[in-house]
Amino acid sequence: MNFLQGTITEIVTEGNISLVKVSVGEKIFSSIVLDTPATDPYLQTGHSVKLLFKETEVIISRSIPLEISVQNKMECRLRQLTIGKILCQLTLGWQEDGTGKETEIHSIITRNACEQLHLQVNDKIIALIKTNEVSLAAYD
Repeated sequence: MNFLQGTITEIVTEGNISLVKVSVGEKIFSSIVLDTPATDPYLQTGHSVKLLFKETEVIISRSIPLEISVQNKMECRLRQLTIGKILCQLTLGWQEDGTGKETEIHSIITRNACEQLHLQVNDKIIALIKTNEVSLAAYD
């Protein structure tokens, strides 16, 4: 499971569903939650939250897609690659801001996809996470 700490910057609610924008460093992430500020007190602009998403939900691309519906896109560096018979585990370095410090996230993709993309350590890649795959939790 990937964990990032961020701050809620915007909440749009319709019915019992909220689209929540969260800043992590200089990057804005989107998450859909089945709560509203009226039903859950942690859903407030300026509140610190944890973003959670599974390694299996991190899509990998060699270049930025020009037209794609995925909202959460991060330019990363492939720090480590563990190749198995069926799956590959990727350790990615992502810069939250301009300091040069990398935050580590993980992805698991099929070996076939890894070979098709010709992935190697230190490659620059794009990590994509669908909005509905990013969960939020109140930051303790």
